[in-house]
Amino acid sequence: MPAPDDGAVVGAGVELGADVRLAERAVVHGGTVVGDRVQVGAGAILGKPPRLGATSRAPREPAPPLGVGAGCRVGPGAVVLAGARLADGVEVGAGAFVRERASLGPSVDIGAGAAVDHDVPVGAGARVGAGAYVTAGSTLEDGVEIGAGVVTTNDDTMGRHAAGEPVRGVTLRRGCRIGDRAVLLPGVEVGPGAEVAGDAIVTRDVPPGATVAGAPARPVTSRG
Repeated sequence: MPAPDDGAVVGAGVELGADVRLAERAVVHGGTVVGDRVQVGAGAILGKPPRLGATSRAPREPAPPLGVGAGCRVGPGAVVLAGARLADGVEVGAGAFVRERASLGPSVDIGAGAAVDHDVPVGAGARVGAGAYVTAGSTLEDGVEIGAGVVTTNDDTMGRHAAGEPVRGVTLRRGCRIGDRAVLLPGVEVGPGAEVAGDAIVTRDVPPGATVAGAPARPVTSRG
């Protein structure tokens, strides 16, 4: 439990493990479960219930409490909403945003200012670079690396889709790498071990082991 004079706020029913460190102005909302040796930076917010806009297509059922695994570190000003799950050893950078029901596997690293949208599974050891955006409906498998400023998208109709039509995020298979500032269009799949060059615009699937570059992205080499 934080010292009374450090300005941290802990809600009702919060479970804090051993040696948890809450910096000044950190807020832990009610019901959140925090594992051992977790460090929470100044002004970070854990377990805040989501508030959806009128036009949001995110599921509206109540989010369960946030769970934070042992040894996680949440940077200053980061926000991790209720319903998310952080496995052991996750790092969430300063000012990053992790939405409800996102699931971050062991040793995932979310860079400063990056955002992981709702209901996104992120596999063990994956890395999301500073300022990158992982959109809803996406899947990141183990060992994926996303560079700084990468943008993933899930709707190419500018909201003019049929009612009830699901979003189409991107699928990033095991060990693939996405270069800085690349843009991935809705529904794109990048195969295992593939590479997308920085500043590329990916409009179609990338085969396993391939390297693509350009706008639109085209194959450069293939490692088979």
